[in-house]
Amino acid sequence: MYEIWLVLNILYEIALGLWPVLLALAVVWLALMVLARSRLSLLALRRALFPASFVAGLLFFTLPHLTQSSFDNMGYWVDWLNLLGMALGLGAAFALFAWPLVAMFCPACAGGACPARPAN
Repeated sequence: MYEIWLVLNILYEIALGLWPVLLALAVVWLALMVLARSRLSLLALRRALFPASFVAGLLFFTLPHLTQSSFDNMGYWVDWLNLLGMALGLGAAFALFAWPLVAMFCPACAGGACPARPAN
C-alpha cells in the first residue's frame, strides 16, 4: 500500500511542476469540445478509440525506453502496474483529444446528420 501512495504523491508533484502545460491542454480540449459540440457522437468516440488503443499499446512498449529504463528493471508488480496505468492514461488522453477532431472531420457526420444520433 505504501508503494501506491508513493506513486500518487509522485504524480501529484509532477503535476505541480507541469500545471501551466496541463492548464493549456485543458483549455485546448475545452475549445475543441465547444467547436465539435453539435457533432459529438458515439460513432466518433468509437472511431477515436481505435487510434487511442494503438497509442496506448505503443506507449506500453516505449515508455521504459523513453524514461531511460528497460523491462529488465521492472521486477516488482507495482512497476508493471505503473507502466500499464501510464500507457492507458496517455491513451485515454489521446482519445479525449481525438474524439472532437474525429467528430469535426467525420464524413458520416457531415451536415450534422450523424447516423449514430437521432435527428432532433
